Amino acid sequence: MKTIIHLIKESTSVLLLNLLILSTFIFSGTLIPLQAQEANYSRPTWMFGVATGANFNYYRGSTQELNSDLSVPTTFHNGTGTGLYLAPLIEYRPTDSRWGLMLQTGYDNRKGFFDAVVTPCNCIADLSANISYLTVEPSLRFAPFNGNFYLYGGPRLAYNLAKSFTYQQGTNPSYPNQIANPDVNSDFSSMRKTIVSMQIAAGYDIQLSSPAHRTQFVISPFLSFQPYFGQNPRWIETWNLTTLRIGAAFKFGRGHSDAIPAPAAVVIAEKEATPTMAVIIDKEILFAANAPKNIPTERRVRETFPLRNYVFFDLGSTEIPDRYVLLKKDQVKDFKEDQLEVFTPKKISGRSYRQMTVYYNVINILGDRMQKNPASTIKLVGSSEKGPKDGREMAESVKHYLVEVFEINATRISIDGRTKPKIPSEQVGGTEELTLLREGDRRVSIESDSPDLLMEFQSGPNAPLKPVVFSAVQEAPIDSYVSFNVTGGIESLSSWRLEISDEKGVVQKFGPYTDVSKSIPGKSILGTRPEGDYTVTMIAETKSGKIIKKESTIHIALWTPPVNEEIMRYSIIYEFNQSKAIKIYDKYLTSIVVPKIPIGGSVIIHGYTDIIGDEAHNKKLSLDRAFDVKMIIEKELTKQGRSDVKFEVYGFGEDLALVPFDNKYPEQRFYNRTVLIDIYPNKK
Repeated sequence: MKTIIHLIKESTSVLLLNLLILSTFIFSGTLIPLQAQEANYSRPTWMFGVATGANFNYYRGSTQELNSDLSVPTTFHNGTGTGLYLAPLIEYRPTDSRWGLMLQTGYDNRKGFFDAVVTPCNCIADLSANISYLTVEPSLRFAPFNGNFYLYGGPRLAYNLAKSFTYQQGTNPSYPNQIANPDVNSDFSSMRKTIVSMQIAAGYDIQLSSPAHRTQFVISPFLSFQPYFGQNPRWIETWNLTTLRIGAAFKFGRGHSDAIPAPAAVVIAEKEATPTMAVIIDKEILFAANAPKNIPTERRVRETFPLRNYVFFDLGSTEIPDRYVLLKKDQVKDFKEDQLEVFTPKKISGRSYRQMTVYYNVINILGDRMQKNPASTIKLVGSSEKGPKDGREMAESVKHYLVEVFEINATRISIDGRTKPKIPSEQVGGTEELTLLREGDRRVSIESDSPDLLMEFQSGPNAPLKPVVFSAVQEAPIDSYVSFNVTGGIESLSSWRLEISDEKGVVQKFGPYTDVSKSIPGKSILGTRPEGDYTVTMIAETKSGKIIKKESTIHIALWTPPVNEEIMRYSIIYEFNQSKAIKIYDKYLTSIVVPKIPIGGSVIIHGYTDIIGDEAHNKKLSLDRAFDVKMIIEKELTKQGRSDVKFEVYGFGEDLALVPFDNKYPEQRFYNRTVLIDIYPNKK
């Protein structure tokens, strides 16, 4: 009973102390946002503060020899107790990183009470321990979702400060008139001066101040588990400790502003071939609109277009879809893969017309190449959600067409059926957008070991088919788009949008946006006009509900391609949610693409994704892919001693206004998983 009373008292006092401290933190924190001004600062990289909590200690093992003067008659085994933990802390977490470091150094009490035992004289004996340490706890910090929740863990180095005990032995209840034994208060002997153990823990950051306040305050409830490994207080006997620590850390740090110092409002008017720049500033928020220069000449594109070695089938059908170009026998002699505009698909229009015309002739391109290379062979592997039999029927449809129309010997074509393709889009355990993913898995894959059919530097059944090369007049390129940017305070904004009005007061609305930049084709603003003056109103709403609204003027001219200039375009394609295609294309980039970059040339790299998945994830994925391509090209240029090439890198994700293709059919979605590489001769 005495042990229980002690435990309750100790637990209550520590918890009340923590409650008082936490209440003070929360109360002071609630005042901070009220005093904050409307600005914006990033999360602090360095934070300082104090952690406090209750150590719930669990004693296991045995102890009987308390010191050289006292060995008790009965061994003590289990016990529990609560002690105070109080430590200053330092935390380091780089901006936009999931990883960081923590250090806590302070007072760590492991007080506790052993379970009462009965001595040979039939007397109740109690033992309490008051052990405390100076503890040093460096930890590796990891935020798995790049948010407020985090995990941390690392070693615990403890230096003993106190080691006292109180031993109480009662009297035999059968003899009520006995004089009570005095309590023994002393120190344990054979105590380890230093203990090395470990901890694993989790915490959650709760912001107490607005991002608009430069000095930011955070409270972080945490839970730490410190197992008995290494926690043997003495070098004799078997006593060990396991501790569960519950508490909170109060932290503060100074955020960093990304604002660009500038005057209150700046407007730079367009002159001849110079860009138009309108800059609008509100304290830490900076808006910029850029309309690039226009050179009224002609630009042609020589595009190397990769061929997906797939033929996609509609659900419920084993016939080749009519969106693919299917020839008659008398048309085969006129078929040329560099003049595919003659053989156009029935169901294709819009911005992806030219490229999809190429792809929807994939079976004809394959048949033409097999005619020209009579030693080549292929294997058609059909994949169907209905099973291998249905997959074989799909493969048989493609084989029948090649044999009947292109008169390919049937022995050169083998077929197989599967339920899933070798590289499926639908992943095990996936639960979202399964319909679109399964449409992409219903296909016939073209496999071959014949080099004449395959892409340069590739071999084996999974190698891509050789790309198609064609020339065409280029549509408005990325560098001709009007761009709008928000810098300095994007983290404090909920969203921003645009209202663009012409000289007659006709208003066009764009947005809302959450990214730092947005590119819009000039034609989307101008319509049929060749050029015009516009008033740009940029409206931003902060997370606290404040509206920032500024306006300025900008001149926009319709882009027309430059004359006598040919650019080269190459494409890299990916499987769903992957960037492993880079490994396939590494040699292709270094040996085919890099030699085509002229001295003083420019390379614009832009990445895209299909519409499957989270929009923010797709934006990041497209940018990661684009930078991977840049890294390979740049590394090869450095090997050659070249530093004359200029790069521009964009990641547009699934932006429907910018992706190369529509997303109606699986083949369009597969081709949107791409990075385009445009090579310009000395782009100025």
